[in-house]
Amino acid sequence: MNATRSTSERDALEPLIEQFFALGQAAAGNHDALAVFHRFRSALESGKIRSAEPDPSSPTGYRVNTWVKRGILLGFRLGVLTQMSEPSGGRFPLTFVDKSTYPARRFTPGDNIRIVPGGSSVRSGAHLAPGVVIMPPAYVNVGAFVDEESMIDSHALVGSCAQIGKRVHLSASAQIGGVLEPINASPVIIEDDVLAGGNTGIYEGTIVRSRAVLASGVILTRGTPVYDIPRNTVYKATASMPLIIPSGAVVVAGARAIQKGPGKDLGLSIYAPIIVKYRDEKTDLSTTLEDLLR
Repeated sequence: MNATRSTSERDALEPLIEQFFALGQAAAGNHDALAVFHRFRSALESGKIRSAEPDPSSPTGYRVNTWVKRGILLGFRLGVLTQMSEPSGGRFPLTFVDKSTYPARRFTPGDNIRIVPGGSSVRSGAHLAPGVVIMPPAYVNVGAFVDEESMIDSHALVGSCAQIGKRVHLSASAQIGGVLEPINASPVIIEDDVLAGGNTGIYEGTIVRSRAVLASGVILTRGTPVYDIPRNTVYKATASMPLIIPSGAVVVAGARAIQKGPGKDLGLSIYAPIIVKYRDEKTDLSTTLEDLLR
């Protein structure tokens, strides 16, 4: 990406988005605001602007661009409900009703993105980099950023403003939660080379560092403590920091015993994600299936 061009586009759009967003509902029907929004949406789709981007000076390593979230919300204010259609391959097109500002995206072979037929949809305002593969049915929402050679498997969701790195595999039914409001909230961030197993769920601004492996059924939220057995520590979100899974961590769905009250007397346990090891050569060998699926 050309950093100078990207910065120039951001500098040009940010004050205009802030200006029209400040109008509230009065922005509806404003042709100038709609023209700015279309520029903004194109910049999102091309990856020139993002709701969150790497920033080494930030405690999390990322800067949340709140003005980008305002731009997405502005699009909902400017849009009107419209009946739309997409070719279905049969006699009748697929019809749906949504805001006119957020139609489904269309791709061509020149985009170098493989979307296998069967009910997947990518909303306008989402960025998919070359080499991305989407298996049906899957959904990518507005503001999402999916980097090169990542795979979004069947029944997977990439929520609004979620940031997905390079060569990530979101396995079947993986759910990456959207975080559009509150405006200043950090979106879910999945760094490069992460494997998220089937039926995993990552929500509420969680950051999963590079090369981590989330086994099937792992759920991560702000209220979820994660127990690191190899390092003998516990990771939790705080008022100022999201839950962060370390680089290379292998996380499985576990349980911890309730220590007091009726739950203890009954011998009950509650869900607890556990880091059982850190990625090594054996783990890498078990994930080479990725290459065969592309």
